[in-house]
Amino acid sequence: MTIVAIKVSMAFFFYLFAILSILSAIYVISVRNPVHAVLFLIFTFVNSTVLFILLGAEFIAMILLIVYIGAVAVLFLFVVMMLDIDYIKLRQGFTKHLVLSTILSVVFFLVISFIILNSALNINNGINYSMNNMKAIGDLLYTDYMYAFHLSGILLLTAIVGTIALASQDKKKGIKRQNVLKQLTQSSSVRLVKAKFGKGVKWK
Repeated sequence: MTIVAIKVSMAFFFYLFAILSILSAIYVISVRNPVHAVLFLIFTFVNSTVLFILLGAEFIAMILLIVYIGAVAVLFLFVVMMLDIDYIKLRQGFTKHLVLSTILSVVFFLVISFIILNSALNINNGINYSMNNMKAIGDLLYTDYMYAFHLSGILLLTAIVGTIALASQDKKKGIKRQNVLKQLTQSSSVRLVKAKFGKGVKWK
């Protein structure tokens, strides 16, 4: 293959997975079933991983695949499946807050677009080609973005605590569950005795 053919194929796959990422992200916020939303979220992460690989950032792609898909998305899926979700109330809340969420999404999109278009960052400058992905990311994380890196760790810890709290909530009442402590504790017992006619039962 020539260099032109390689560039054309790379551009084709880049735009293909970019479109798939956008569509799956739209489905994440539009579907009403939380389990389907988490599955579309995993699909979005997979497409983003392919985009990073096409851009030459293999280390970021592997981190995204391991952390977000292997841990966070699977954790979301288990929590959603364990929680007792009332789908009727969920649909009502989705319809009720649709206008407000749409307005906030448009405002957020406009702000991000304004920042990108008016950014003074030039991606063609300051690139050190002798440095690999892992070293470049490590230098940035522990120098320029050290506080943001530690803050993200605190946010992940908070998410873990919140997930455990949600999973341990007992919302349903009146459901019989096994009480191991009560089963193992010694208590009074019932003894069946076949008594003769006309005679009582001696109790020791």
